[in-house]
Amino acid sequence: MIFEIAHIQIKSGTHAGFEAAVTQAVPLFKGAQGCESMRLERSIEHGDAYRLVVGWNTLEDHTVHFRGSEAFQAWRALVGDFFAAPPQVEHMQTVVTGF
Repeated sequence: MIFEIAHIQIKSGTHAGFEAAVTQAVPLFKGAQGCESMRLERSIEHGDAYRLVVGWNTLEDHTVHFRGSEAFQAWRALVGDFFAAPPQVEHMQTVVTGF
């Protein structure tokens, strides 16, 4: 499994709307090929900063299948207006688990 980590900076004062839009988008991820998990985290120190963490079976499930889908277009339509800057996305894989 790989994890997509999207570093998202939103416009100030739009937290409730952004979080509601992400909640509305959960079914888009649930229905996506190879999507195993999805969560949104908000920074305590920097309130306009979020991390979207999505677990995918393969890199291609995210980069090819999801990004090329209508679900991705719907996702961006729901959340895109909240972005203060384009999200920075990286893909990670677990190499050590402590417990």
